[in-house]
Amino acid sequence: MKVIDYTLESPEENLAFDERLLDEGCERLRFWESSTHFVVLGRSGKLDDEVNVTACKAASIPILRRSSGGGTVLQGPGCLNYALVLALAGRPALLNVAESYRILLNQIARALRVAELEVRGSDILFRSRKVSGNAQRRTRGWLLHHGTILHGLDVSLMERFLLEPKRRPSHRQDRTHRHFVTMLDLSAEELKQRVLCAWSENQCSCRGPDPSTKR
Repeated sequence: MKVIDYTLESPEENLAFDERLLDEGCERLRFWESSTHFVVLGRSGKLDDEVNVTACKAASIPILRRSSGGGTVLQGPGCLNYALVLALAGRPALLNVAESYRILLNQIARALRVAELEVRGSDILFRSRKVSGNAQRRTRGWLLHHGTILHGLDVSLMERFLLEPKRRPSHRQDRTHRHFVTMLDLSAEELKQRVLCAWSENQCSCRGPDPSTKR
């Protein structure tokens, strides 16, 4: 699998690049992290229900939409993105959407080597708080699984630019952004190397849990 560590200049270009990787039909693992903040809705996200449009316009925060599902998120510094393109041929377990999240996210969580991580639906939680959100898009024979891993995003900006979601997974309960989201105490480079453990055993040496925590 080819690894691409490449961030383009604009949020629009970065989202489009993930889509291009899926269209190319080759297995890839890409990392990127935006130097500027922006809001991105999932394919069926509702702008008026999920985004503080007035606050975004006042701060010149772009509001974009991706072609995959999932909820609305704030992106920017401290939010490492990974995009994984996989062929479905030979991987029948990934044909089931729920099972594919379980398989792929457990693989990521094990590789991160942080004690007390757990997978719930399309999220990875640390001590019951979200540190990674994920989404998927599928074409015939191919899967784009992409997600974020939080290591320094300013949660106060989430409260400023995002509305509290009306639809919430059961593991969120009634918690606000501030009380539901947290960060991992790992640098972007450390996260990249650990995620690589999930997909290329010869690129790293994983030795079990690391009790690193933050907040």
